[in-house]
This record gives sequence, C-alpha cells and structure tokens, in this order.
Amino acid sequence: MKSRILQWGILSTARINQALIKPLNVSPRNHLMAVASRDLERARSYASENGIARAYGSYEALLADPEIDVVYISLPNSLHVEWTIKAADAGKHVLCEKPLAMRVEEVDAVAAAAKRNGVAVAEAFMYRHHPQTLKVQELIDSGAIGDLRLIRGGFTFYNRRPNNVRLDPGLGGGSIWDLGCYPISYARTVMGGAAPEEVMGWQIVGPTGVDISFFGQMRFGGDVYAQFDSGFQSTPRSPMEFVGSEGRITLTQSFKPEEDARLYLHRDDRPVEVLQMGDDLLYLGEVEDLYDAAVAGRPQRIPLSDSRLNVMTINALLQSAREGRSVRVG
Repeated sequence: MKSRILQWGILSTARINQALIKPLNVSPRNHLMAVASRDLERARSYASENGIARAYGSYEALLADPEIDVVYISLPNSLHVEWTIKAADAGKHVLCEKPLAMRVEEVDAVAAAAKRNGVAVAEAFMYRHHPQTLKVQELIDSGAIGDLRLIRGGFTFYNRRPNNVRLDPGLGGGSIWDLGCYPISYARTVMGGAAPEEVMGWQIVGPTGVDISFFGQMRFGGDVYAQFDSGFQSTPRSPMEFVGSEGRITLTQSFKPEEDARLYLHRDDRPVEVLQMGDDLLYLGEVEDLYDAAVAGRPQRIPLSDSRLNVMTINALLQSAREGRSVRVG
C-alpha cells in the first residue's frame, strides 16, 4: 500500500524555515504545500522563492485549508502557545519551534488541546533526533564511560543586532530560552528525561530586561551534576562534555552538527576514539518523527511531558537567578 503523504504549512516567513524546507523537500512521506504571513504579498513572494504552491495572507487562512495536515510554527516565542492551540483546534498536527511554551500551565493547555483534537504536537528540538545524540545516549547507557558523574555544556554567540527579537521581553526573549534550553534539554535527555532535583542560576541582564548571559548548575538524582552557560555576548560555541567514572565524551558541535562535527570518546588507558557524526539533514529526524506519531501513532521522541519538565527547569533557574538562592524543581 502506498504511504500517505502529509501536507505541511508554515506559519511565518522566518529565517529558521529554511532549515526545515530542505528536509520536507527530500522526505518521501512529507510535502510542503503552503506558507502564511500577515502580508499576502510577502507570503506570495516567499512561496515563489521556495517553490511552495500556496500562499496565505493570514495564519487563520492557512489553518482553514482542509488539505493541510501539519503546521510548522516558527513565530516569536510569545506566540507559540496561542498558535499551537489554534492549529490543534483546527485539526492540524503541530511541530513548534522551541521553546514550546514559557510556563508549565501553557504546556498543560497545549497538551489538553492536542488530546481533545486527537493530534500530535512536538517541540522542535532537532538535535534530539540526530545520530550524534543517539550515539551519545547509547554510549552512556552501555557504560562506555562508567557511571555518569558530570555534564557540562554551553551554547553562545555574539549578537550584534540591538533590535534582535531575542532581546525583546514582550516576545519571550532571553538567552536561556533561546540557547540555554539546549544544554538543559541535553542534560535531561542523558538522565533519562528526568528533571534536576535542585538548580542554581546566575544571569547578566541587558538593557531590555532579558538575560543576555546565563550560568546554571543542576543537581540530578544519583549524585550527577550539570553545569551550563548560554549567552549573546560570547564567541559562537556549542560544546557538551559527559564525564564518567571511567572516561568521558566530548562534542565539538552538540546541537547543530555539520559535516565536520566530531564525537571524541576518551577512555582510561585507551587511545581516543574519534567519530564523525555530522550531516547536512539535521532537521529531517524531527519531520519523520512527527510523521510516525501522526500517521502510525508511534510514541514521540519528545513528548509534551518532556517539554513540560524543560519549561519547569528553566523557570526554576530563572527564579534562582532572581532570588539569589538555590531552588528545588517542581
């Protein structure tokens, strides 16, 4: 039997869309059909440039298209929950850029909308589906570095645009929401999806009132600790390190591995093993994962329960930074 092809629509003409267009164009099970903007001419121009058949001058118009099965939401952070719920209520499956939400109650509202409409909703942490991440998980779970003791990571770049949306508090700005969410998520992933038990955070707040740098520590069960930083004031970097009782794993490009990305496995009394893990279709995994959930009903790699714990952890870290004390999570 011929597989069903899911028809996708994109809300917004944001730059991040380009990362998803190529996987949608190469996937035999998915097809990009439409794009929507608040400006019809902009939508038409974007559709023409990217070979998209349909253009809409409002988000509502795209959601009303009965042939659209899945909606990709790449709007500013503050609009994610509103449009994810509207898309779910329109009967569409949803892939929403991170962060899916900024409050636990919002994640619960999204989960309720997904349940009542029988649709799949996923947060777009693309790195979670990549072979490099799956290999890290396999090595840790197999005991390749012994018992996990420490996780360290960071995600930074230097923002030179004072009007960047990432700095707007009204749109959900801040480095921890934009970048820090990645090492936080990665640490939780290798810990089996658990939230930390206790966190401590420090932040540098910029002129607009959002954190432009964040530094955090997390204490997990089993005496495993994690440290991370995120920021808009440092050279571009995205390392992760996993330290165990008998070795460690280091990554050069943890969240957006390109073709020259490397995984280094350091084990006691053995030569360092170097694995080349990058490829040019980073975002394909999240597209195929959503297809499997929407069509085959398979469990999602990133369920909404996981998104809920990430939001809970980030809010605990922000509370710690504001109040100058450690905070218990949950």
